[in-house]
Amino acid sequence: MQEAGGPWARDDRKAGTMRTGTLLPPMRVPEDSRYAELIKERQKTLGTQDLAAQVRLPTGCSEEEWLAYNSIELFNELNLLAGAVSDLCTDQSCPVMSAGSFTFQWADGDKIKAPVQLSAPKYMETLLLWVERQLADENFLPVKPGEKFPDNFKKGIKIIYKRLFRIYAHIFHSHFKEMADCDADAHLNHSFKHFIYFAKEFDLVEDSELEPLADLVGLIMSKRSRETR
Repeated sequence: MQEAGGPWARDDRKAGTMRTGTLLPPMRVPEDSRYAELIKERQKTLGTQDLAAQVRLPTGCSEEEWLAYNSIELFNELNLLAGAVSDLCTDQSCPVMSAGSFTFQWADGDKIKAPVQLSAPKYMETLLLWVERQLADENFLPVKPGEKFPDNFKKGIKIIYKRLFRIYAHIFHSHFKEMADCDADAHLNHSFKHFIYFAKEFDLVEDSELEPLADLVGLIMSKRSRETR
C-alpha cells in the first residue's frame, strides 16, 4: 500500500498546524492524472446545477473514475467538518464514538482485527487516516490513464462510505447545537445532503447503516423526490 503523499498529493501543511479548519492536510487530485478532464468539466458546471444533477454520472465518464474523484472530494469535506468540531469533540466530552444510542468501535481488518473502543476524536482521526491511505493507494485507486481499477473497488468504496457516515452521525447527535450556535449548521446540512445524494445515487451505504440518522435521511430523500418530479 502506498502512503498518502504520493500521486494523490497532500497540501503542504502539516497535521499539527490545522487551524485552517481541516483535521488532516487536504488531499489534492494530481493535475496530470486521468482525472484532469473530469476536473475541468466539473469546474465549468460548479454552481450551475442542482445537487441532484451534480452527483449523477457525467456522460462519457466511467463509474469508477466518478466514484474515485468524488470520494477524494468527500474525504476533504469530512476532514473539514472533523476539524471544525475538534475543539468541541474531546476525549473528555466524547469518550465513546457514538450517535445517540448507537456506538461504534474501530477495526480495520488489517492491523486491528478485533474491534476496539476509541474516543470520538480518536476514532475520527484514525478513520480519516485509514481512508486517506486507501485513497492514496494506486493499487486501489489508479491515477495513470488506462490503468484498471481492481475488481474489489466498489466494495472497498462502500466500506469507506459506511465508515465516513459515522462522522456525520456523531456530529449531528453530539455537536449540532454548537454548530448552529456558530452559524455552521447550514454548511453541515448541505454537506450531509451532498453525501446522501451521492451515496444513494450509487448505492454505497445500506439503509441499516444509516439508521442513526434515519429520520434526517428520509426527509432529505423525500425532498429530493419532490424536486425531481
